[in-house]
Amino acid sequence: MFSRYKKSANPGKPAGAAPRGKIAELPKKNAAGAEEATDAPTSLRRQKPAAPARSATADKDQKRKERMAELKLDLHRELLENLNLAALDTASEQDLRAEINEITNEVLNQKAVVLNRDDRTQLNQELYFEVKGLGPLETLLQDDSVNDILVNGPQQIFVERDGRLQLTDITFKDEKHLMRIIDKIVSAVGRRVDESNPYVDARLADGSRFNAMVPPVAVDGSLVSIRKFKKDKLGIDDLVRFGAFSEEMAAYLQAAVACRLNIIVSGGTGSGKTTTLNALSSFIDDAERILTIEDTAELQLQQTHVGRMESRPPNVEGKGEVSPRDCLKNALRMRPDRIIVGETRGEEVIDMLQAMNTGHDGSMTTIHANNARDGISRLENMIAMAGIEMPLKAVRSQIASAVNLIVQANRLQDGSRRMTSITEITGMEGDVISMQEVFRFQRVGLTPENKIIGHFTATGVRSHYSERFRLWGYDLPPSIFEPIAAE
Repeated sequence: MFSRYKKSANPGKPAGAAPRGKIAELPKKNAAGAEEATDAPTSLRRQKPAAPARSATADKDQKRKERMAELKLDLHRELLENLNLAALDTASEQDLRAEINEITNEVLNQKAVVLNRDDRTQLNQELYFEVKGLGPLETLLQDDSVNDILVNGPQQIFVERDGRLQLTDITFKDEKHLMRIIDKIVSAVGRRVDESNPYVDARLADGSRFNAMVPPVAVDGSLVSIRKFKKDKLGIDDLVRFGAFSEEMAAYLQAAVACRLNIIVSGGTGSGKTTTLNALSSFIDDAERILTIEDTAELQLQQTHVGRMESRPPNVEGKGEVSPRDCLKNALRMRPDRIIVGETRGEEVIDMLQAMNTGHDGSMTTIHANNARDGISRLENMIAMAGIEMPLKAVRSQIASAVNLIVQANRLQDGSRRMTSITEITGMEGDVISMQEVFRFQRVGLTPENKIIGHFTATGVRSHYSERFRLWGYDLPPSIFEPIAAE
């Protein structure tokens, strides 16, 4: 073995039984003793497919998987005892893999365990991930088809692919194994998680968002969620090609961003708000100075003049917190042309609205809401929660003058993400904020495979900002505001 990476030596119910306390129903018989046929009404509910019976092959694979897990645990313990962990930071990947292979061969020979080439290669790869990566999660992090990784205790790991959750066959050995991986992640960013501080929010080295909650708060084992960071940013053309919105909507949004309308992207969790905000930012002129404020840095702006800020939670002693509002207040003193807030969820909303009203046109943010009208109500509630005592009419007047456009992104029942509505705020009518929907996604049905059938269409209402578009050189043709009939 490579001596430079090795530590120096020291001198058990019967089948078919009725449930307890309940008498099994016997089939009725007629006078001749034959069983009567019951004419039960057909259920209107869809019948779930029966679960397939577990085969002997599946049982064999499960036993093999358990044996490999035990072997990997023994090998990992052997690696920790033999490897000089302090030297691993400077070790190359090739040398470390060779060292792991040598230790694996020794242990397998001592235990008289014979593995084929594929199993041996997989074992060495998993051991490398245990030492340098995030253990069982590393394979999922490297899979580009996975969007989210959700861990419900050591034996359940779900992933989201194409908007659908799937249970994987990857597991941790036990809760201690899972806790070791969590500790490795949070210690790398200077955080800690234990019984006294049972939850943590952090960012992985590749930018992925990480959240964990451990026992005793997590009852059945530690809960982990990882929102993977997309290396390749999706542009407007990509979203149009994927069916997130139409070409006409893209042309309208390009004019809205270029003409410095203040935009709020509204939607639920996982609906694609940050992706939409990234795509909209591509229409900002490269000569403008942009400041971004986020809890976890996810925005991928391509402009030259971008200043990124990230809020910080308090430390163990409850000190050192830097809130999004603190970042926003400081950003106003840094001469930004536009301010982009990753998500507005608290008292920073009043500073965001004031920034939109005082010379920072073209600013953007996201909020959690189910539709445009709910988005306005959320803004009102956040202002109230900030402890600012203002008459409701004054609050609504502030919102109506600050926000020009609300883009609604939704995640539909088939897992697809679509921009379901674009709504303009046109002013005040009495005590009510007046709004008009310009584009929407019109649903017309559902396929047998539960895929949404629908199309994007204009509502027939001409944009309230058409004159502004024209003065800025974006004279949109009237045809894009004409509704499209369903096919």
